Order: sequence, then C-alpha cells, then structure tokens
Amino acid sequence: MFRPKYISFDCYGTMINFIMGPTARTIFSDRIDPAGMDDFIDSFRAYRLDEVLGAWKPFYDVIANAVERACIKHGVPYEARDVQALYDAVPTWQPHADVPGPLSLIAEHYPLVILSNSMVDLIPHSARHIGVPFHAVLTAEEAGAYKPLMRPFEYMLDRLGCAPEDMMHVSSSPRYDLMTAHDLGFGAKVFVDRGHEAPTDHYGVTRIRDFSELPALLGL
Repeated sequence: MFRPKYISFDCYGTMINFIMGPTARTIFSDRIDPAGMDDFIDSFRAYRLDEVLGAWKPFYDVIANAVERACIKHGVPYEARDVQALYDAVPTWQPHADVPGPLSLIAEHYPLVILSNSMVDLIPHSARHIGVPFHAVLTAEEAGAYKPLMRPFEYMLDRLGCAPEDMMHVSSSPRYDLMTAHDLGFGAKVFVDRGHEAPTDHYGVTRIRDFSELPALLGL
C-alpha cells in the first residue's frame, strides 16, 4: 500500500466539472449550425492545448487565442465578449458530485495539494467550491508555465520540499498531467476516467471510475 507524503490533484475536469465546451456551445449557438458544433468545440479544445505549450501567457489569453483560431478555422464571427463570458464562467463551475465526500475522508489522513492550469484570481473560487482543506493551492501563473510542461510539477515539488517518488498525482487527463508525472517519476499516478480523454492503463497509472474508489487505494 503506497502512502504518499502528499497527494496532488488536477482541478478542472478532475475535481471541478470543467464545462468549457458546453459553455462555448451556448455562447456560439446563434452563429454555428448544430451540425458543425462538435467540430468547432474539438478545434477549440485542441487550440487550448496548443496555446499552453508555448511561453506562459494569462489564461484569459489562452482562451482568447484558442477561440479566435477556432473561429477563423470554421469561418465563425469572433467577438471579444465571447472570451469574457467564458473566462467569467470558470469561477462558477462546481465539483463533480463524487468529489467532496471521499476527498474529505482523505484530507483527514493526507495533505492535499491542487496543481492547476489556472490563475490566482480564479482558483480560490474553485477550491472553495470543493470544500475541503488543501495544504497548498498552486497555479500555472505562479509556476510561470502550464501543464503538460514539467515546470509546474517541478515548481510544486520545490514548494513542498518533496521528491516525486513520494507523491501521488490524481488527474482525469493523461495528456495534461499523468504522462508528465510518469516522466518525472511520481510514486503513484491515478487516472480518474471521466470520459473526456481516451482511457489508458499505461504510464504506470491506476485507473478508477470516480473519487469513490480513491480512499481504498490509500488504505482508507
């Protein structure tokens, strides 16, 4: 039974129900035919990943650039207010129903850490919605880089004074989190399979369906 010194978590998608796509569907419903909406949302998702792989920029700019690129690709009129509406929605998103109960139990035994591709003005709202005590809440803004780059993980390890082999990292995203945690040598990687990325049992991950299965992995 692996007993980590700290358990780190991705926030959006893993703990918070990340509804960037559904929110964009609502915003663009007056300009995009339903038959083309899925392709637009897929492009918006892909461009967000591409935007975070370069030099660090505020998350607002990540959204703005991704929206504009998706609009250009699909011939959709772009408006600055679309970006503001998407950004303003982030602090209102709530946790998945399976998160608070099991996480409260785990918090009694292990120090919990958020490592999020977020901003210091956004993440406090999300942490408060989750409703459990966190030892540290760390953002890409503070690290000066976004996941899946290694720098945010290295920033977290430096802040905690912890070696990667003593950490467990939990995420619903192999692409943004778990592949990098694997490359850095994290002691345990847990994939919460929420269906928004292709399932994997590779990269040394333990795959679970939701947070109800997490306490048992920790002997709780």
